[in-house]
Amino acid sequence: MAAQQSTLTDFRANLLDGTEKDLADYAGQVVLVVNTASKCGFTPQYKGLQALYEEFVGRGFVVLGFPCDQFAHQEPASDGEIGAFCERNFGVEFPLFSKIEVNGSGAHPLYRWLKSERSGLLGGRITWNFTKFLIGRDGTVVGRFGPNKKPEDLRAAVEEALAQ
Repeated sequence: MAAQQSTLTDFRANLLDGTEKDLADYAGQVVLVVNTASKCGFTPQYKGLQALYEEFVGRGFVVLGFPCDQFAHQEPASDGEIGAFCERNFGVEFPLFSKIEVNGSGAHPLYRWLKSERSGLLGGRITWNFTKFLIGRDGTVVGRFGPNKKPEDLRAAVEEALAQ
């Protein structure tokens, strides 16, 4: 029987350029994991996510964006198009990963773990784009925030996690 994955550092994911990234590279940092989409009413949150990243990156904070096309086909673009869109429209500099699934049998292992750690209003399912998970320096989930929670409203939670 395989060992249960229990922290962020147990996972890997592909970046937009297709290279595999070991999430252990973020060990000791505070991480905000967000499922994103380019054609969603919440897409302007990219700007707030970038601002949060810029404000705290020097203190050991990073945002990880995971594009997902499972909600009303709001991320139809290719990985390359997603990267260009985010850079051009929102100046995104934080890491963006290849498009994944966050629900169902094809859900990325990272998202299966995140949902098991913090279930949310409708059980374990991700309900929409821009659901956010805050990971503490120890690699464990310390918070889950719905799509309506703006990135700028997470400042206090990020500060608290950075202080741990």
